[in-house]
Amino acid sequence: MTNDINKSALFNGSCFALITTAFTFSIRAGILAQLGTEFNLTAEQLGFINSMFFLGFPISMILGGLLYHSFGAKNIMRVAFVTHTIGIIMTIYAGGYASLLISTLFIGFGNGCTEAACNPMIADTYSGVKMNKMLNRFHMWFPGGILIGSLISKFMTDAGMSWEAQMWVTMIPTIIYAVLFYGKTFPTPKVEGVTSISNNLKAMVSPVFIFLFCCMALTAITEFGPNQWVGLILSSSGASPMLVLALTSGLMAVGRFFAGPVVGTLGQTGVLLMSAVLAFIGVYMFSMVTGSMVYVAAVIFALGVCYFWPVMVGATAQRVPLSGALGMSIVGGVGMLSTAIFQPIIGRWIDIDKTKATVQGLAGTQLDLAAGQATLARIAIFPGILIVLFIVFFLWQKRSKPVLEAASH
Repeated sequence: MTNDINKSALFNGSCFALITTAFTFSIRAGILAQLGTEFNLTAEQLGFINSMFFLGFPISMILGGLLYHSFGAKNIMRVAFVTHTIGIIMTIYAGGYASLLISTLFIGFGNGCTEAACNPMIADTYSGVKMNKMLNRFHMWFPGGILIGSLISKFMTDAGMSWEAQMWVTMIPTIIYAVLFYGKTFPTPKVEGVTSISNNLKAMVSPVFIFLFCCMALTAITEFGPNQWVGLILSSSGASPMLVLALTSGLMAVGRFFAGPVVGTLGQTGVLLMSAVLAFIGVYMFSMVTGSMVYVAAVIFALGVCYFWPVMVGATAQRVPLSGALGMSIVGGVGMLSTAIFQPIIGRWIDIDKTKATVQGLAGTQLDLAAGQATLARIAIFPGILIVLFIVFFLWQKRSKPVLEAASH
């Protein structure tokens, strides 16, 4: 019973740590305009502040993966708590641009630590289908936390509450995860030889790992690309961008909660292929429809992308187990790096498509809609490529069981 209580506390602590990550995404986004006004910052300066977030995340993820077995998941989460707390409090008492840059880097670093520690910890705590189910339930708190954080930020902003008060809210899940982790026994690795960095690196040159590494870059941008630009692209479509975001985040959270039977029925490769097909249909519909049909596209898109991140991490843990915590961190890191790299590319596509639409004589909302939809049609290339890749992966892996699953039989 004590073991179950310990497992439960560790899992719940991981979920609250991910809620902290989600709150720092959504509440920071909600107060961005207020920060710009308060400190007289340009849009470019706000952009650099946001980029610190994405810089801190992959740095600590890779470091956490390298040090996971020598430093320990418990210590990595202690670093997460310290950096989260410093980052949040520095933001609240920021004196200007420089302190906002540093505070956002600290927050991003804490978020990366959370991902680096919790993914392998959950993989070591559970096995087989249960591991996939729990990884999905853990990752449901990212879209779920974004939804909750966005609503809190909107409510507090509408009520005239200060941006400092909103940032204090992010300390609530931070303190909760610290309390839940305090004094708990963390799991030991269940794969022999996984604590060796040289074994990790050898496993990471395997065809399966390289394949998953490349696919993660495409799954991440398929998920985060449209989400990051939905406000700008869909503002002229006749649908509310914030409702589209809320609908997408809510459905992703629900989908991940019920991932167990889905992964159990279709298997990892089947889920990834189904996700790519639905994501392609959803993004392509976004590029064609207006009005209420945008919400239908949002539903299909959300069901498509909701399993990508957790199932890719789970596939790495089960199919290349010797890659260990480092392998999971590298796969997660390339997903976040891909998102950062492709953001300006998508922005450039919007500029190019606006120029083309202007030449055709369009203006105002018609111009914005035509350019936005043309850009979404380009983004549909990513899930289109994934359909082909995951058909190959499905056929390739059909006769080979995941290594950990095979070992447990």
